[in-house]
Amino acid sequence: MSSDVSKAHTLGQRLIENIERVIVDKDRVIRQTVTAVLVGGHILFEDVPGVGKTMLCRALAKSIGGKFSRLQCTPDLLPSDLLGATIYERQSGEFKFRPGPVFSNLLLADEVNRATPKMQSALLECMEEHQATVGGTTHPLPEPFIVVATQNPIEYEGTFPLPEAQLDRFSIKLRMGYPSPQAEAQMLEDQQLAHPLESLEPICQAEEIRAAMKAVHAVHVEANVRQYIVAIVDATRCHPQVLLGASPRASQTIYRLAQAQAVLDNRNFVIPDDVQSIAPSALSHRLLLRDSELGDSEQVERVVAEILAQVKVP
Repeated sequence: MSSDVSKAHTLGQRLIENIERVIVDKDRVIRQTVTAVLVGGHILFEDVPGVGKTMLCRALAKSIGGKFSRLQCTPDLLPSDLLGATIYERQSGEFKFRPGPVFSNLLLADEVNRATPKMQSALLECMEEHQATVGGTTHPLPEPFIVVATQNPIEYEGTFPLPEAQLDRFSIKLRMGYPSPQAEAQMLEDQQLAHPLESLEPICQAEEIRAAMKAVHAVHVEANVRQYIVAIVDATRCHPQVLLGASPRASQTIYRLAQAQAVLDNRNFVIPDDVQSIAPSALSHRLLLRDSELGDSEQVERVVAEILAQVKVP
């Protein structure tokens, strides 16, 4: 076992344990969130209000010691509110660039579907190329750069649904779901005197995340597992209910996420179970179904589950 993989495993487990101090009874969601962080992937949380989407994002941000920015998306936001602007300073007589909130290691875009298409287009370049162009000048973003976005799937008035091109840039889409009665009662007890988020401390720095990402890339993937990933993605393009299947970017994303899953299990090789566990979250937001209502996530998830059941496991 490589020492780099062991360090990345330890880092991942510490992140999970730290977030679990705030978010109760959401082991799978927290694990997959950390999985995406270990590959520098962007994360989309889609669920009803009040189930802890933003709280999980804030717990993740406090766990990582890098720069954190939050953007509350509204229809009146301009691209400059995200990217920053070049401003003339009278004292120096020069134009100087003042960076916006996107220049951070972790950007929380709350209610991202309330941002206008122009705003979403500005974010698209940042997510894909890790750079921002302002006034004809391109500025690199810090590394790692991770966007964690939230959106409400049942509220459509005053929203702008994310286009397929932007959805494809998110590595995974997660749903929190309601807590169990026992977990909800535990949450009330934990928050009686103070919220656990207030006492949360960083457990790593941005440099450690970058090192963990390099370790994940070194995890071995057999040829038959690579073919398995490609077969799953290809099946989304042939399914009779699917109008728009997953792109090659989905194959690359599942490949990386499966490597990160292996690291969290303290392995330096990927097994088919890693692919199966992460594929639904990596595919559900990338597929467009025929005769499907906007936001029908459950139907998409059923199609993905059907595809996983049909593709032969190596």
